[in-house]
Amino acid sequence: MRWSARCRRRAAGSASPACVRCCAPRACSPRRRPAEPAAPPSVEPLPVPPESLLSADPLCPACPGVRLRIATPADLPLILGYIRALADYERLSDQVVADEALLDAHLFGERPAAEVLLAELDGAPAGFALYFTSFSTFLGRPGIYLEDLWVEPACRRRGVARTLLVALARLALARGCGRFEWSVLDWNEPAIRFYRALGAVGMDEWTVQRVSGAALVRLAGGEIAAQAG
Repeated sequence: MRWSARCRRRAAGSASPACVRCCAPRACSPRRRPAEPAAPPSVEPLPVPPESLLSADPLCPACPGVRLRIATPADLPLILGYIRALADYERLSDQVVADEALLDAHLFGERPAAEVLLAELDGAPAGFALYFTSFSTFLGRPGIYLEDLWVEPACRRRGVARTLLVALARLALARGCGRFEWSVLDWNEPAIRFYRALGAVGMDEWTVQRVSGAALVRLAGGEIAAQAG
């Protein structure tokens, strides 16, 4: 996710609910931390492979033409293409440095950092969801964080995004997670309405702090400004 550039930009025209990356939460008072919702009961012990949750036919009854499958290394060109398509939609293509080798190492290596579900509509590639495990100290449970959600423009409004989200919600319950969360650009009103209809609650009192690139190197080397304390 590339936060600052997204937060400064308002895209003209309509936006799509089938694209997830970052939002710009509104500034808030630091005096009160939002209450954590009650965690759902654990359904199965960790870990639960996604395969066990994709057997329903269809997974989302309202979207009979949509099927999901777990990505494999053979899907790397497709995954990278979706990442680039999402970046292009957000006018941030110049910030994409990922390539197939990096994705292979971090998605399918010895210690995968994230997982990918691929969607197909009537047998053709339709989109993907890339997600990873987070953790809530308040809940004392893991969570699922959705980093990227992308649906091919020709496949939108056919239930692809909904089916991917249903699958990840089921996976969260099966893995004993306390939450399933993601970010959305603050100008993407259609997406926000879509997520609200699914029961998502905006965490508008929070902002993300990021250290990357040269700043990350400086911080790791102890080169911290005196005023930082």
